Amino acid sequence: MRIGYAPGVYDMFHVGHLNILKHARSNCDFLIAGAVSDEMAFQAKGRYPIVPLAERLEILSAINYVDQVHAELVPDKLETWRELQFDVMLKGDDWRGTPKGMKLEADFAAVGVEIVYFPYTVHTSSTLLRSALTATLPTQNNGEARVS
Repeated sequence: MRIGYAPGVYDMFHVGHLNILKHARSNCDFLIAGAVSDEMAFQAKGRYPIVPLAERLEILSAINYVDQVHAELVPDKLETWRELQFDVMLKGDDWRGTPKGMKLEADFAAVGVEIVYFPYTVHTSSTLLRSALTATLPTQNNGEARVS
């Protein structure tokens, strides 16, 4: 049985996330979707997710393509692999050729895990959604968008 792991923030779940999970599921027999913690998302992107981790995990668990969800609490993906023992990691192709993607490929090649990339959905992303929301939300006195 081929076990796949599809890590991500999965903030403001949208069709791009669904596309990744659909493509991921077609490349494995058992799919684990890993949602990074709020703190890890902040470390990686400099901002916290809008949707808290517990809710993101609940959304992921309701997706038919996903067999198991995992709260990713450590930044070292190899540590996650040691815990879950997946055979393939599935990512959007926006990672391909980047320093992070190349490090991921090298680290996992050493333990025999394949990295498979899928087309990134360009017209919909959490970044675009966040930008659209920020542009339309009322601001507080310091000029930052207010999210309730």
